[in-house]
Amino acid sequence: MAATKALDFYLPDELNASHPPEKRGLRRDHVRMMVLDRSMGDVRHDCFFHLADYLESGDLVILNNSRTIPAVLYAEWYRNTVQLAPKVEIRLARRRGEDTWDALVVASPVMTGDSLHLSPELSATVLGEKENSPLKLIQFSKKGADLFNIIYALGEPVRYEYIEQPWDLDFYQTVFASHPGSVEMPSAGRAFSWELLFNLKRNDIQVDYIRLHTGLSYLLDDQWIQTPEENEEEYHISDGTMARIIETKAAGKRVIAVGTTVVRALETAAKNGALSGMTNLYINQHYPLKIADGIITGLHEPKASHLDMLSAFVSEHHLLKAYGQAIDTGYLWHEFGDMNLIL
Repeated sequence: MAATKALDFYLPDELNASHPPEKRGLRRDHVRMMVLDRSMGDVRHDCFFHLADYLESGDLVILNNSRTIPAVLYAEWYRNTVQLAPKVEIRLARRRGEDTWDALVVASPVMTGDSLHLSPELSATVLGEKENSPLKLIQFSKKGADLFNIIYALGEPVRYEYIEQPWDLDFYQTVFASHPGSVEMPSAGRAFSWELLFNLKRNDIQVDYIRLHTGLSYLLDDQWIQTPEENEEEYHISDGTMARIIETKAAGKRVIAVGTTVVRALETAAKNGALSGMTNLYINQHYPLKIADGIITGLHEPKASHLDMLSAFVSEHHLLKAYGQAIDTGYLWHEFGDMNLIL
């Protein structure tokens, strides 16, 4: 299902954040924050470090602790023993097993049986193709932690056209990231610092973590637009975290999801009862949210499916009006940009 046409708007190029806040002279927790009231549509403007001022004692903030991997790799491309290209780009899309990944191999036409030599220690074989998709299933010669170690040594972060220069992987990590697997940074958590997390706890605001490994969102060709239903992502919620969620809601307090990834994981678990697995849940204005009472997120580009999800929290009218204010007052978009709290 395509993103709602109503959620289209003009975003000036200069509002695409091309530099991390730290390179703009800001601490990561001092980006701007637009606070949007779900029911009335009222908007306030503040600094993200003041987040605790908008939450209440007993509220529960849920973060995604997936760690970003450097998912862009380069390899020599072989068919049988013949080298077809000395350097092709591979973009990992999502993990399928200990040694298998869906990947975008930027070379045409890559065929089943072709081999990709990434380094003396690592190679991969193309096992097959995905229907109606440019993605291939590839199997690496290493698996588990050994594979991740080499990927971290060889790879670089996924970078889109509004990021004008390469930044080190550290800029694409949240401070609390602990489980490698996200192809793109779960960026809503980027603005949190340890000081801010401590400040929340000091105000009796609970903090807990789930895990959802983000997939590759853009396949480098507008011919291939992935719908949320096609973008399967792996998630895990612990028994203890779910127990805290249930206790929080039973006490009449709010569960605040940090990012669309957290909403997707929580609402999948509420829908199917499974605390771990794969999700392709699509959430829009018609979806009845069961767990998330609010969301902390970045600012999303025109027609993005993430905007559909936000319309489950707040009306499209209020959302577009708030986005208009954000544009007029110079908020910055994307993973290095400013934040939006919807409560």
